[in-house]
Amino acid sequence: MRMIDLRSDTVTKPGDAMRQAMLEAEVGDDVYGEDPTVNRLQKLAAEMADKEAALFVPTGTQGNLLAILAHCQRGEEYIAGQQAHCYRYEAGGAAVFGGVQPQPIEFEDDGRLDLTKVAAMIKPDDDHFAITRLICLENTQGGKALPLDYQSDAAAFAREYGLRLHLDGARVFNAAVRQQVQLSEITRYYDSISFCLSKGLGSPVGSILVGSREFIERAHRWRKMAGGGMRQVGILAAAGIYALKHNVVRLAEDHQNARRLAKGLCNIEGLDVELDKVDTNMVFVSMALEKQPQLVNSLKEQGILIGGYGQLRLVTHHDIVADDVPVVVEAFEKAVAGL
Repeated sequence: MRMIDLRSDTVTKPGDAMRQAMLEAEVGDDVYGEDPTVNRLQKLAAEMADKEAALFVPTGTQGNLLAILAHCQRGEEYIAGQQAHCYRYEAGGAAVFGGVQPQPIEFEDDGRLDLTKVAAMIKPDDDHFAITRLICLENTQGGKALPLDYQSDAAAFAREYGLRLHLDGARVFNAAVRQQVQLSEITRYYDSISFCLSKGLGSPVGSILVGSREFIERAHRWRKMAGGGMRQVGILAAAGIYALKHNVVRLAEDHQNARRLAKGLCNIEGLDVELDKVDTNMVFVSMALEKQPQLVNSLKEQGILIGGYGQLRLVTHHDIVADDVPVVVEAFEKAVAGL
C-alpha cells in the first residue's frame, strides 16, 4: 500500500533529477572551505536573499541556534513566540549552549508578535535583568504568512529599540510564493534569516543561514563548536542547489492541494476546520481529544499518516498529488463514521 504521508513536509524524498545532481556533485573539504558545490549553494542563497553571505548547516534547529548565539552574549535574551520553534521545539539549545535566556510571549492569531507586547517585555537597563538583544519572528507560523507591512513595522521597531531581528524562515519560500514576491522582499527586513531546504523544497538534508559577512563569520565559528562542520558535503549541497532552482515555484501546488483538502474536510460532521486560516500548505483540524487516537489509527490502516499536538495537522508537499486529496477526504469520512 502506498502511504499518503501528511505528517510534515519534512518527509519528502528527493526525485530522480535531484538524485542525479547529487551523484554528479563536485566535492571538497568544506571545513577548509574547499567544497565548490557548498560554495556555489551559499553564493546562490545569499544572492536570492540579497544578503552578503550564507552558511550551509545540517538542520534548521542548528541554523536558529547559530543565529541566536551569533547575535547574543551570555546573560542576554531573545524574545520569541510562545509556540515558536526556536523556543519550544529546539530543546532549549540557546540557553544550554550559550547562556541566552528566552522571553516568550503569545503569538497573535495571524502569527504576529504584537509589538506593543514585545515592548513591554524589553528589559530596562538594570543589573537585575538579562539584556534584551534579539527578536525572533517565524514565517510561516502555523502555516500563515506574515504580512509584509507587519515585517516592515517590526524592522523599524527593532531599530528604534536597538535590537536585532532574526527570522526563523523554515518555510519562508512558502510565504514568498503565497504573497507572490521574491525572497529578498521578505529578507530585506531582517539581520539574519534561516530557511530549510529539507521541507517543501524537497532536499533530503540541510538549511541555510544568511546575513552580513561579519555575522556569518561568527556563526561559522559557532557551527564548528556545535559539531556542524562537515567534509565532502557537496553531495548534499547539490540537492540544495537543485531545490532552490527548481522547487520554489511549485510550492503553489502544495498550497492549492491544502485548500482543496480543507474544503473537503469542512463537510465532515465532527471535524472543525478553519478554512479561512489555510494560507499555505498546512491544514489544522480540531475534534474531541479522546477520539483522536482512534481516528489516527483508522487513517493509518487506510494508508494515511497524520500528526499534530492537540490539533491534528495535515501538511501538503511535493510527494502529495492532487489525486490524493479525495482519497484522504474519503478516508476521513470512513474513519469519523466509525468513531
